[in-house]
Amino acid sequence: MTLEQLRIFATVAEMLHFTRAAEVLHLSQPAVSAAIAALEAEHGLRLFDRIGRRVELTAAGDLLHAQARAILAKVEEAGTMLAELSGLSRGALRLAASQTVGNHWLAPRLLRFAAAYPGIRVDLSIGNTEQVAEAVRDGRAELGIAEGAVTDSALVSEPIEGDRLRLVVGAAHPWAKLGRVGREEMAAGRWIQREPGSGTRALFEAAMRGVGLAPDALDVAMTLPGGGVIRAALLAGVGASVLSDLIVAEDLAAGRIVALDGLDLPARPFHLLRHRDRYRSIAERAFVRIALEAGQAPASS
Repeated sequence: MTLEQLRIFATVAEMLHFTRAAEVLHLSQPAVSAAIAALEAEHGLRLFDRIGRRVELTAAGDLLHAQARAILAKVEEAGTMLAELSGLSRGALRLAASQTVGNHWLAPRLLRFAAAYPGIRVDLSIGNTEQVAEAVRDGRAELGIAEGAVTDSALVSEPIEGDRLRLVVGAAHPWAKLGRVGREEMAAGRWIQREPGSGTRALFEAAMRGVGLAPDALDVAMTLPGGGVIRAALLAGVGASVLSDLIVAEDLAAGRIVALDGLDLPARPFHLLRHRDRYRSIAERAFVRIALEAGQAPASS
């Protein structure tokens, strides 16, 4: 079993498509198929089930995928350590960020980092808080930045200055002229919420419990996978929601969206997530330093 075979296998396992994996790897589709066939023949196991044009991981393939990701992460870590012998002139930094962080907070900080270290390639994945923690835990990301708090013995979590959630509606919503909504209005209102696993969703549900409302008893019109699409729904006049002030700042200033009182929504920190036992590259340390220049330093080091 070679590293190249593992790399090919892991890419097919993530894409679940031989042709797309070949495109990502810059290989021919027959070369990818041959590498997988050689792995299967060598060990006498099927790694994929071929179902029409689709492929699915078998139980053996699923086990190998977890190991392959860990091995490839260690190989990349070793390469990073060697690259650092020449300083920050070249290398890569793998980041994972939750939706609000990745789409709003992170962009200016990434631009600042790219200007300071143009030789460092940044690979960014965006998901919800649970997905960010999983990426760091599995070694697919060196550093995670998430809105939600994470309790995981494999990870170190450091709070940094974040954002503030706001109870918001579109300007045409009946609540827009109220300024403040009470428990009765909230119980009768229609809501748009984030998906399970989102840090914003967890704080929304906690705030509802704080005013005596069970989250699962609310009239939820939509459950959507990101603040941007919720913002669009609010602008279209659909329901009320809780969103980061980073997402709706321009709309609040322009009067297109209105913020209301009624829920206890204090400022919330973001969280830097690192694996407890993995090497911290100097690229990651440099990124954290630049990212925090305009904000509050971590509460712990």
